[in-house]
Amino acid sequence: MSVKVIIPTPLRPFAGKRDSAEFPAATVGEALANLTKEFGELRKHLFTEEGKLRSFVNVYLNDEDIRYLGREETPVKDGDVVSIVPSIAGGHS
Repeated sequence: MSVKVIIPTPLRPFAGKRDSAEFPAATVGEALANLTKEFGELRKHLFTEEGKLRSFVNVYLNDEDIRYLGREETPVKDGDVVSIVPSIAGGHS
């Protein structure tokens, strides 16, 4: 079972400049674990030292926010797309 993980532009330098990667996975968490195994530099950008997904990292499964599904335990099926979307803070002074 292969899942496509979309890598956002700001994180591509830590993933060999790739915009996506495909991995076998049964859950969103497994797909992210495989991603950070292949691209070790990504780990510190996506996860805390305790292994929790960072609060400013949003993850979507086929356009659905995993926070409203099963979080990292959300099951995936062949052909699903996992998108990583870092939160962007901004404003004006």
